Amino acid sequence: MKPWLVALATPALLAACNPTVKIQAPDKPIEINLNVHIDQEVRIKVDNELNTAFKDHPELFGPAGEQASGKPAQ
Repeated sequence: MKPWLVALATPALLAACNPTVKIQAPDKPIEINLNVHIDQEVRIKVDNELNTAFKDHPELFGPAGEQASGKPAQ
């Protein structure tokens, strides 16, 4: 091969092999939905409050309250 052709082809080949990485901000803001965590926390609090109510006043809730309080159902 001719040396001048190699001299011209080498930079062109090396330039073609360089990867291009573009960093660009997204058009829309990133949205993270945390409703699942809040929903679970509310359910746990309500569940704990119901268990306390069952134990404190089993007569108000019938058989379900008696079972939660540990007393045998009649």
